[in-house]
Order: sequence, then C-alpha cells, then structure tokens
Amino acid sequence: MPDFTDNLKPASPGGPEILAEERRQSDVPVGELAQHLFPHHDFLGRQQRILHVLGQDPLFSKAKQMNLSRPERYQLGLARAKMLRRLADQHGWDAEDQSMSQYLCDDVSPYMVHYTMFPTTVREQGDEKQRAYWMPKIQAGEVVGCYAQTELGHGSNVRGLECQARWDPKTQEFELHSPTLTASKWWNGTLGRTANHAIVVAQLLLPKSPGSTEYANHGPHPFIVQIRDMKTHKPLTGIAVGDIGPKYGYAPMDNGYMLFDHFRIPHSAMLSNYSRVDPNTCTYSRPANPAVVYGSLTAVRASIIMHARLVMARAVTIAVRYTSIRRQFQDRDNNDKSAPELSVLDYPTVQIRILPLLATAFALHYTGAAMQALYANTRAQIDKGDFSKLAVLHAQSSGLKSLCTELAANSIETCRRAMGGHGFGGGSGFIQLNNDYLSKPTVEGDNWMITQQTASYLIKRMSSAVANKGKSQDEVEQTCRDWLSNEHNSNISPLSIFDSDEQLVQAFHRRSRDLTYRAYVEREVKKRSWNSLLIQLRKVSHAESQSILVTNFHIALNDSKSSPSPALKGHLQTLFRLFAYYTMDAEARDFVKANAVSDEDLDMLPGKIQELMAQIRPHAVKLVDSWMIPDFLLDSALGRSDGKVYEDLFHRAHRLNPLNEITFNPYYKSDEIVMGQGSDELKKIMAKL
Repeated sequence: MPDFTDNLKPASPGGPEILAEERRQSDVPVGELAQHLFPHHDFLGRQQRILHVLGQDPLFSKAKQMNLSRPERYQLGLARAKMLRRLADQHGWDAEDQSMSQYLCDDVSPYMVHYTMFPTTVREQGDEKQRAYWMPKIQAGEVVGCYAQTELGHGSNVRGLECQARWDPKTQEFELHSPTLTASKWWNGTLGRTANHAIVVAQLLLPKSPGSTEYANHGPHPFIVQIRDMKTHKPLTGIAVGDIGPKYGYAPMDNGYMLFDHFRIPHSAMLSNYSRVDPNTCTYSRPANPAVVYGSLTAVRASIIMHARLVMARAVTIAVRYTSIRRQFQDRDNNDKSAPELSVLDYPTVQIRILPLLATAFALHYTGAAMQALYANTRAQIDKGDFSKLAVLHAQSSGLKSLCTELAANSIETCRRAMGGHGFGGGSGFIQLNNDYLSKPTVEGDNWMITQQTASYLIKRMSSAVANKGKSQDEVEQTCRDWLSNEHNSNISPLSIFDSDEQLVQAFHRRSRDLTYRAYVEREVKKRSWNSLLIQLRKVSHAESQSILVTNFHIALNDSKSSPSPALKGHLQTLFRLFAYYTMDAEARDFVKANAVSDEDLDMLPGKIQELMAQIRPHAVKLVDSWMIPDFLLDSALGRSDGKVYEDLFHRAHRLNPLNEITFNPYYKSDEIVMGQGSDELKKIMAKL
C-alpha cells in the first residue's frame, strides 16, 4: 500500500542546505585540523578502512538495537566481539586495527577487560617465565581473562579487600578464600559469563615462620587463576561466579561476582615480577616501590583521559550540528515579521552550554596525549629500575581522571538538554552514550575519592619545598619552591590575563600553588584531621588538573613540531582562551585569593567569554567536523553529517520502530494485549517477571 508520508519533505530551509552554508562561511581547514588531532598510527586512514568492513556486516547494525532486552544485548555483544576477532584474523589486523574496530563498533565488549587490564597486568606484573607462558595463550584467545579486584564490600579502598590468599607450606599452594559475603568479587567486567581466567587481587597471608601457625598479612597481591572449565565453561568446584544483573548502562558487559571456598592454586599463580614468596622458606620479597602493584590501574586511568576527549567531541558534534539546523523564534529586535527564525546556536544561552565544551574537548585532547607520553616514559624508566617518575604519574593520572571524566560525563547531559525535546529521544544518539559513559566517574577510582591521592602528593611536595633541604625531588617540588621564593609573601601584582597567554597560564599555576599551600598549612601546621579537609583537598586536586589542562593546551599551540598554519592556529588560540576564561570564571574567588587575577579583570571575564563565543560560532560546524566522527559511530539523527535531521527522525519512528508493527487491544475489560492473541502475550511477559 502506498505511504503518503514517503513524499513529504521538511520545511525549507532543510538541514543539508543549512549545514552547507555553515561550512561555506568558515575558513577552518578541516583536513589540516583532523590530521593535527590524529597524527599518529594513521588514525584517519585506519578509521576509513575498518569502517568499510564493519559497515557491510549486518551484525553491526544499530537500527533496532535499543529495543533489545538485556540478555539479548549480552548475546549480541558477545557475537560482535567474536566477529571482530575473526575479522582481525581474516584481514590481518594489528593491535591498532583491533582497537579501532572496537571503537567504531561502540559496544562495551564482553572481551573489553580481556583486551585491556588483564594482559596489561600479566605483562607488567608477571615475571619473565609467567609472561612467556600466559601471553601467547591470551593473544590466541585460548585464555579469556578479567581483572577481579573490586569486591561487594570494598572498591576504592584496595587495602580493605577481604578475599584471602593463604600460603600452605605443606602443599606449597595458595588457598583462595572468601571469608564473608562482602568478600565477593563484584562489578568485575568480563567475569560474569565470559572469562575462564581471572587476575584475582587478594590479601597475601604468609606464616610468620616456616613452621608457624600464625600468619602475617602482606597486603593485596595479584594472582592469575583459572575459574572455569576449559571445555564446558562451567565454574570450577569451590567457585561461585555469575553476572550481577542489569545496570545503568553497559548492557553487553557481563559485570560479575565471584566467591571462593578454600580454592587451591599453585605457587606459580602469584604474579611475581615485583613481589615473590620463596616456597621453601616462606620468605616474602617486597617490590622496590609498592606503587607498582597499581601499575595496571594507572595505565587504564591514562587511557581514560584520552577516551574522555573523544566522548566529549562526540556529544558536542551532535549538539553543534543540530542546534545549527534547529530554528526557533525570530529575533525579538527585528521588526520584519517575515524574518526567518534564528538558529538555536545563535542564542548565547545555548552557546554558553555548548561552545565551552567544544573548547574543552581540545583541552582534553592535548593533555590526554601528554599523559600517554608520560606513562610510556615512566614505564620505560621503571623497566630500568628507575621509579622516580611513578609518584607524579600516579598523582597526575588520579587528578586528571577525576576532572576529565567529570567534564565528559557532564558534557553529555549538558548537550542533551541544550537540544530541547529531541535531545530526549532515541534518535539523539545520546541514550547509550550517556548510560555507558556514566560509569567512568566511578570506575578505576571514584572521582571524589581519588582526588585525595593527588592532594596528598601535592602537600608532601609543598612540605619538602618549605623545608628546602637539598635538591628538589621532582619538577612539582621545584615549582613549589619557586612559588615560595617569588610569589608567596611578596608584594606581587595580579597577572595580565588579557594581554598575554603566558600570564594566563601562570595565573592557573599561581592559583594551584596557593591552594596547595593553604592545604599544607591546614594539615601540617594546624594539624587538622584528614577527613575534615576532604572537600578542600578535592579543590586542590582540581586546581592542579585545570592548571595541567591549560598548560598543555598552551604548550601544544606553541610546539614547533606541530606548527599549524596561521589560520588554524588562530582558531585554536580562540578555543584555548575560551577554555581558560570559562574555567577561570567558574573558580573566580580562588584566583583573587591567590592574587593571580585582579577583580577588575574577573569582572570583564563574562564579556570576554561572550566575545570569544561570537568568534567561534561561525566556525563551530567545521570545528566539530574536524574530529571526523563517522555517522556510523554517532548513530544520531540529530548529528548526521548531511543534516537530514527530520527525515531520519521520522524514518526511525515510522519505519524502524517495532512497536508500530503490532496492533494492540486498548480496552481495559479485556485481558488481551495484542489484537488476536488472547492473553498469551501477557502470560509470556508475566513469566519473565
């Protein structure tokens, strides 16, 4: 039967016309900026190559995905994960190709931890013999692993874990045991239904002497443990393991629970690159630096920062394109009643929600790159026995993980709200993105808790700077000494933030050091309790992280190696200033207290921010285009690169919605739900309750 809606078109001007005009009016060199953002590993070429393969396979279609149940989503996720691995074998994809395929698939793969924390932990914390044995099995997919650290009763407090690994000198085995219900491993991804092995983090209990019945606790250590039969995939005797059930997001991921009942594992199960137990003497060898035990977590935090900028760019891409197309109301000061409605993005109340986030995506990009370089350099030094950079890596990755994931998570919701009613719909492209990303402020260290790690490090460095004995331990302590000598207790003038980008960067440094010093005084001089300082310490951590973001953005713009064209550099400098000013405006009181910025300049900030947004507005569409996020990944009617917003929204509702394929019985006196089905459909649903 003919469908009259097939011939209907949106009112003029259409989305494609509008986006074409937006792009025509801007001089942003999209190709150059895209290459500037993704200069390594042929990211853009790789993206196109992998996208061509995935786009042809119906398994990766998202047309009706949101209508699937949780068990169906897990099964689909596992099928996709298996297919990606088979495609990798078929096409000879390397590790970067596989990573790209997982990024474009945009499902939280049941294999995710198997590809990330599991091999990273074996590679970094296993000794040479363990690596030689396990890594080939992991890479071949014979061993499918997860990382079981978090428990039902403890997450962030790793030292409080209850699962035990007790050494038995007679059998020369460890006995894994969960003495309480709260000792159950919990939330561990890939554990619930997928993994056959796990890195189990447990308290290492050793006899005080070879013949002693008294045991000493040596703290949490990682063990590699087979948890399921390699043929039947059933749990081994002595292990209770399963999926924890529905969650806010991560539908395809089998986050699991696991308990041990006096489960025996061999001496070789303890990963022994840094810590060892002599099986004959029960002697424990300590790691040269205990913090290396958390190396895997630090690696993940560093990657989370890089991922945050892609998530934010994705949200902002959808918001910028849609609010450029969407028209609402005429200009109130225009007397021409036939004048066209304004683009929603032309309203400053919309710009202030979206354009600073566009600038923030770039800020996160440069710091993500810097953190990856710091992690790689630190790992190389650790492999040579040099742990000097580990403390700063751990502190910075903790603080930045907290701030960057908070910014990215909030950006999704801010963009969604800025798009009005359609932002709430399934065609927005925000539902799965939002639900899945909301885990990030919590996983790998709760965002409020881990700021203590950054603040503690900063207070220690400030204490050393105040003592001023010998050489500085690292560059952070040196900046503290410089601040104490040149800017503290001296009659310094506020910095000229509008005249010099260098002074703008220095203002963030000065504010961070001032807040660190104030925290040092409260803790070390006044002896205030740690718990009473937690809110202040979070501000210390965020101030340092904001300073790092601003600094890295500025350094990148002046890096002779990247050398963007004058036109591109001008746009990037505008984004840099918008990010810095917007961040400063939200924290204005701190900058005044630090004597970093004058009251007069702070009063001018809102006007300066609006001026910068007006400069960015004509280029917003091409700036988001430069992130090269394909429509396949966006899966958004609102953020389509071709601008066919309304056509796609109607297509999804009218032609793809399975609910519209069923005729229902709406009359309350009948138990029938689906016309012609009697009460059978209701019985099927009730059986699932």
